Amino acid sequence: MPATSPPRAWAEIDLGAIRHNLNVVKQAAKGEYYMPVVKASAYGHGLEQVCRALDAEGIAFFGVANVGEARRISQAGCRTRPYILGPSFPEEREEIVLNGWRSFISTMEEAVHYNSLARLYGKTLPIHISVDTGMGRGGFLPDQLEELLSRLGELDSLYMEGLGAHLPCADEDRETTLEQIACFERMAARIRERLPLKFCHLANSAASLDYDIPSNNLCRPGLVLYGFSPIPSPWEAQLKPAMSLFSRLTVARTLPAGHGISYGGTFVTDHPTKVATVGIGYADGYLRSLAHKGARVMVEGISCPLLGRVTMDQIMVDVSRVPSPEPGMTVEIMGPNIPVTELAEKAGTISWEIFTGIGPRVPRHYTH
Repeated sequence: MPATSPPRAWAEIDLGAIRHNLNVVKQAAKGEYYMPVVKASAYGHGLEQVCRALDAEGIAFFGVANVGEARRISQAGCRTRPYILGPSFPEEREEIVLNGWRSFISTMEEAVHYNSLARLYGKTLPIHISVDTGMGRGGFLPDQLEELLSRLGELDSLYMEGLGAHLPCADEDRETTLEQIACFERMAARIRERLPLKFCHLANSAASLDYDIPSNNLCRPGLVLYGFSPIPSPWEAQLKPAMSLFSRLTVARTLPAGHGISYGGTFVTDHPTKVATVGIGYADGYLRSLAHKGARVMVEGISCPLLGRVTMDQIMVDVSRVPSPEPGMTVEIMGPNIPVTELAEKAGTISWEIFTGIGPRVPRHYTH
């Protein structure tokens, strides 16, 4: 029987760190309820594995992007219900009603359709109203709220369980964020004059750590769950990064001065250089935009700069300072010495894109 080939690149994920980070959020936010955001395969960390790890942590919902992710959580045997944060298509709503999944409602058309489906199946469907305080992505505008409230009486198969919105710049623009919080508070107060609300949710990772939102009793931590704060925060030092990304050296040799490296020959050696090929590329999520930006990897505890362009399956690095580089040596791509924030900065992007871009051919290995 042929031996199993070792992976060229792999991720190591500490589920205990994710549980720890949720508890840090609970200490910081002091909310009543929590909705860990696990969309996009738990930010690349593995949807089913992360949900199973958090299922017994006393949470209200798992935040997902769509019906497909909600279905996966249910099939994984989790007791915690999924909450679909993104819009659903009309043909998906029957499944939402039959399973009692939570979902945002952003238009009157959605409300009427959900009511018809719930009545058809003899159910009372808990709904959450999405309001737009400045994101511009969906939700009722402040001047549309009155129509919704006036028509709730005829939507007798719906139960208005919650109100939510999303802060677009809680990690960048405090003044605008405070204005949007004030708008949300006014809308929540108008609804509560007529109806009780079990859940009010506006706080994402940044807001959970750094803002006081009086009506918010359901926090939606995302990036912070995985070990990084989107803003400077006194809580940041307590977070534990959950993912490390590794690869292996595949080739190591010395190239002469004047030798081009990678496509386009955009890097040329100016002296004899020990160059190693590493088995990871942009198909695995190592972004092409990292080229010529000072990106590096770690080999045997030594920082080795990226040379030339990132290719689909491989990168080349300078291992001149590594005493005896050999094929098979482990390479740290992201981890204790190279945080995701460094990769994001070098690539001109955000940590969210780095995490969610790590491809499916990179196996995930879990510790608890």
